[in-house]
Amino acid sequence: MATSFIDKARIMVKAGAGGNGCVSFHREKYIAAGGPDGGDGGAGGNIILQVDDNLSTLMDFRYKRKYVAENGVDGMGQRKSGKDGKSLVIRVPRGTLVRDLETNEIIQDMSGDEPFVLCRGGKGGWGNTHFTTPTRQAPRFAKSGLPGESLEVVLELKLLADVGLIGFPNVGKSTLLSVVSRANPKIANYHFTTLYPNLGVVYVDGGTSFVMADIPGIIEGASEGAGLGYDFLRHIDRCRLLVHVVDVSGSEGRDPAADFDAINLELKQYSPELAERPQIVAANKADIMEDSSLLEALKAHVEAKGYPLYTISAAAHRGTKELVYAVANRLRELPPVAVYAPEYVKRPPKVDMSQPLEITVEDNVYLVEGPWLQRLIANTNFGDYESRNWFDRMLRESGLFDRLEAMGIRDGDLVSMYDLEFEYQR
Repeated sequence: MATSFIDKARIMVKAGAGGNGCVSFHREKYIAAGGPDGGDGGAGGNIILQVDDNLSTLMDFRYKRKYVAENGVDGMGQRKSGKDGKSLVIRVPRGTLVRDLETNEIIQDMSGDEPFVLCRGGKGGWGNTHFTTPTRQAPRFAKSGLPGESLEVVLELKLLADVGLIGFPNVGKSTLLSVVSRANPKIANYHFTTLYPNLGVVYVDGGTSFVMADIPGIIEGASEGAGLGYDFLRHIDRCRLLVHVVDVSGSEGRDPAADFDAINLELKQYSPELAERPQIVAANKADIMEDSSLLEALKAHVEAKGYPLYTISAAAHRGTKELVYAVANRLRELPPVAVYAPEYVKRPPKVDMSQPLEITVEDNVYLVEGPWLQRLIANTNFGDYESRNWFDRMLRESGLFDRLEAMGIRDGDLVSMYDLEFEYQR
């Protein structure tokens, strides 16, 4: 049974929440007042993406759509911190683009070997040992852990190949790939034999090699969704060079020059930039050519457009070596495979402040807690001036400061919000 080729998937990822801090006091025989010894909660686990070259499709994401890392463990007495939550490593094929579902912006291009932290776990809450001061010797409060980041993302696989084989169905692309590399694509004498892209490594003399991709046959209307081309045109986006395979045998009664123009038109409609990519034309099936004028017309047509043409027969292994050398020489002149730059800019969360915050006073410290405040703090970069101003504005709009003043807070009193503590100033 053939494995389905999945090259696009939508998943939800959530990092672990931080563990809660502990309220505890040291208890030991003959020691009347041991003092606070509550430990901090552990940090939540991250969501990490890692390239795995053993994967070639996004099949693993077809049935599992939700990925959640471990939460941090709560702190304990005797100043014992909770264990950090275990990070969740999600393995993806090389060449996977990670996009934000809402904006479609690129978050990361998984083309290198370095792991990427997609969502960070929440910080652990402080234990009551953190809140000891000369005037507050026995704090009876600790802080909750912060929630981890969460995202809905789209994974999109764009193959990392130097060379893409393009052309109509049944022109011999799979045969050519099997002859010049060690790939074993399905080969048969009917259209759409290739239902998903195949990759092969082509070795050239002197230790040179390059990756070649056999893309499923493109037909007229592919850029608008016809046939298989729309689903797989994205896989030649990164290719530095295109080898345009054209059937010159005349066995199907087609005009090679017209076929060449039709495929290039589809490329242009899909992506004008892709249509400008360098091409080498491979006139295939020359060993069973019925009318040599078809080859001569194609050669004149493509060379007038500036494309070199090589006459080959992939099935008979004729001319393929010369084609491989020409491809290798052309690749030496071209820039490396494209890696997409991140576009995603993290946006402030939409904060629903309808639920009132809980305010309690312990040992002259105003403790403020609430689900939306957790999320607000977790998404604020306190090292950034604008981010701090946004945080302050959200608190004022929620009416928190008015409530604190109604409760009698004075300048210099401490306000504690999870892992944030500051002196109140009007």
